[in-house]
Amino acid sequence: MQHGDQAASAVSRDPRLFQEKFDELTAELAPLFTRREPRAHAAAYVRGLLADLPRKNCWTVAEHAGAARAYGMQRLLCQAVWDEDAARDAVRRFAVRHLAAPGAVLVFDETGQEKKGTATAGVGRQYTGTTGQVSNAVVAVYCTYASSLGHCLIDGDLYVQEHWAKAPERCERAGLGRDFVFRTKTAIALEQARRAVAAGVAVDWASGDEVYGRSSKLRGFFEEHGIGYVFAVGVNFQVPTDAGPIRADLLTAKKVPKRAWNRLSCGQGAKGPRVYDWALIATAGPRHHLLVRRSLADPTDLAFFYAYVPEGKSMALADLVKIAGIRWAVEEDFANGKDAVGLDHTQARRYRSWRRHIVLAMAALALLAVIASLDRRDHPEPVLPADGAAEPPEDFGQIALTVTEARRLFQLFTAMLRDLPADIAARRMAFHLRWSTWRRRHQARSRWHHYKRRLAALT
Repeated sequence: MQHGDQAASAVSRDPRLFQEKFDELTAELAPLFTRREPRAHAAAYVRGLLADLPRKNCWTVAEHAGAARAYGMQRLLCQAVWDEDAARDAVRRFAVRHLAAPGAVLVFDETGQEKKGTATAGVGRQYTGTTGQVSNAVVAVYCTYASSLGHCLIDGDLYVQEHWAKAPERCERAGLGRDFVFRTKTAIALEQARRAVAAGVAVDWASGDEVYGRSSKLRGFFEEHGIGYVFAVGVNFQVPTDAGPIRADLLTAKKVPKRAWNRLSCGQGAKGPRVYDWALIATAGPRHHLLVRRSLADPTDLAFFYAYVPEGKSMALADLVKIAGIRWAVEEDFANGKDAVGLDHTQARRYRSWRRHIVLAMAALALLAVIASLDRRDHPEPVLPADGAAEPPEDFGQIALTVTEARRLFQLFTAMLRDLPADIAARRMAFHLRWSTWRRRHQARSRWHHYKRRLAALT
């Protein structure tokens, strides 16, 4: 492996790619606006979401853009004429064009944002993983596109509790419309899956937690289109067997001897490899399996996944475990979306305004994911220890460009290109790129030793 500048990635060789990819994204969105002002406000809004602002709403984004007041940004979200559905599709095209790779996965999950009062569209007392409890919040269902090149959110819509449908006046005030019809979370996910497939998104697998795993309609959709899935299911999931349906936990107790468990990692986590014991149980169907995960610390802690493998795809345990682990990509997108681009910073009450903010936040996140993917293409994954006794390599490599680091460099480079003479901007950008490379090489070294200690503890 090469060191320093010899191993430079595309973004290191040409820092102007940061601005070029922003221009490409805004060009994808530009035809959706018939007037120059909202088109410019949309570009400024996305740029503001990419800025280092403590709170990202119309006022702070307008201030960042140098506007005298927030009216333009507010009008962009609530009154300007543009199609947020078409904008969502444009973001998806931009993301998939750059991140598409064999084995891509659609991942479904929901996240929430706490809200006060009762006027905001979809607000209500409901459980949200953001707080880990029932609270007054709005919850939305999202779809992540994940591949070996990166991942980002490509679709999202508001989940509105059923009691809203019984109050047409309230729905009308919130912008949902008097004819609002209740949709379950799985129904929203199914709509998102249909949109992605209809748009020609190349995807081989789907994944999600128990909420989506128990939907036979969602699973059936993927089977009809030859797309495999590994969905989490509950302990009481009825697994079809030759002897009839059997609960997942009871089937595991009957069908998994000690020798059937295999210790595998389902991916790299923040604290090291996510290592569990795994077992695969056959069902009544030759292409369906029950995948069981067992905690190393507590062997009674089991998790279950229902898997479908289309013809021509591998049914190897290691491959299905990998798909099960990719499900956590959506959690990373939620964290990056909220921390980096203000996904949950919306202060809008009406449905359309909320959706427009969400679409523009997804656009900002897609830009960062694409920029990070350019670095990932040129830098293979850093070397990791094979076991707890591994010897340090001669070169640890460097970790891939993260979304957070991509956002930091985007802010620096676009400001330099705008404010400095070309020669000075080039020297300063080269300095920051060398600094970023140095830090990421040392992060790879630290990660290697951390993972080695964790693997040693597991054995």
